[in-house]
Amino acid sequence: MDIVTIILIAIALAMDAFSIAITKGFTLKNITKMQCLWFGIFFGGFQAVMPILGWASGIQLKDLISAVAPWIAFILLLTIGIKMVYESLQTTDEENAYEENAIEKSEDENGLINKGKFSFKELTLLSIATSIDAFAIGVTFAILKTPILFPIILIGTVSFVLTEAGILIGQRIGHYFGNKFEIIGGIVLILLGFKILLEGLGIL
Repeated sequence: MDIVTIILIAIALAMDAFSIAITKGFTLKNITKMQCLWFGIFFGGFQAVMPILGWASGIQLKDLISAVAPWIAFILLLTIGIKMVYESLQTTDEENAYEENAIEKSEDENGLINKGKFSFKELTLLSIATSIDAFAIGVTFAILKTPILFPIILIGTVSFVLTEAGILIGQRIGHYFGNKFEIIGGIVLILLGFKILLEGLGIL
């Protein structure tokens, strides 16, 4: 897998974290510099660790499925991309309002999510949720026999940087963006899936 593809994958994977960071930058009015740093560390760290786990799982199976590796990579990327786009398009203004009411109720019931407050519990849950796709990417790396060290460093770094940027943007103009970046990330992954498939078939 070439470096340009890896960079695009890293950016696409970071879009979930970027979108959430924008939201948090907009809603956490009194967020400190250290709290901003924790967001970057958690999102970037989980985005780097998940591909390792996926790669370790996929490496055990790559010899059995190497012949169909381009198709598997295509299906994985296509599935992840479509999921990102679909979930983003499903999030309407009415649903956002409903979710806000549900969050407020959840706060009273179990304290799981603290609206307007920084919470390590919430940060951990968000980091896991936004990095699950990275696990599947790690499997893809293993199937395509791509060395894992450089991709995870790049993925983690890009996620960290975009998370920090997202919080700063959210503090200023976050309400204008919504979840548009997740749609962009999903489209990028879909296009990369087609690229890998066409390369595997010898068309590109």
